[in-house]
Amino acid sequence: MYTLYYAPGSANLAVHLTLLEIGAPHNLERVDLDAGQQRSAAYLALNPNGVVPTLVVEGVPHGEAAALTMLLAERHPVSAVAPAPGSAQRADYLQWMFYLANSLQPLFRQWFYPGDHLPAAADSIKEAAQRGIEKCWSHIDAHLATHGPYMLGDRFSVVDLYALMLMRWSRNMPRPATAWPQLDALATRLKARPSWKQACATEGLLEWA
Repeated sequence: MYTLYYAPGSANLAVHLTLLEIGAPHNLERVDLDAGQQRSAAYLALNPNGVVPTLVVEGVPHGEAAALTMLLAERHPVSAVAPAPGSAQRADYLQWMFYLANSLQPLFRQWFYPGDHLPAAADSIKEAAQRGIEKCWSHIDAHLATHGPYMLGDRFSVVDLYALMLMRWSRNMPRPATAWPQLDALATRLKARPSWKQACATEGLLEWA
């Protein structure tokens, strides 16, 4: 039994979707970010970074959304939501997971919280983040046009779930991910899956659901 500490629609969404896709029994513990629960002593004991998600695995808490998503896929190989080690698609799988986590996701932090480090340059930081995000969407859209319909070709995987979470984050941007045709088609395809519908219902996600 896993326990996922989450906040609705946050970086835990990919982990939640993966839990549903692999059919793993799990409990959900909501963290009230607005109330500052992530900074409480109790939560910091689980996740010293004070962020979500935290996933408790066999009694031990772990963090980092991409790592947790990949860990779940590895612990449940029968679900086939990730290519097996040594398989032909393994390199592409690792490449895209790290691209989404390292190249695209950090730009959203700059978009949503541009004044965190340089308040005087917040506008410039936000503009740069938007350009970076749109560049990433263009790159992914071109990849899907040539190698789709999923991120790993004909095969659905947790890479798609991670991309879907980030696409949702862009929903209120000047150019959301769905402005790119291949990404729009991917989002439509993934949002039809039972895991998406269940995650939205459980987390109370109405916008873009």
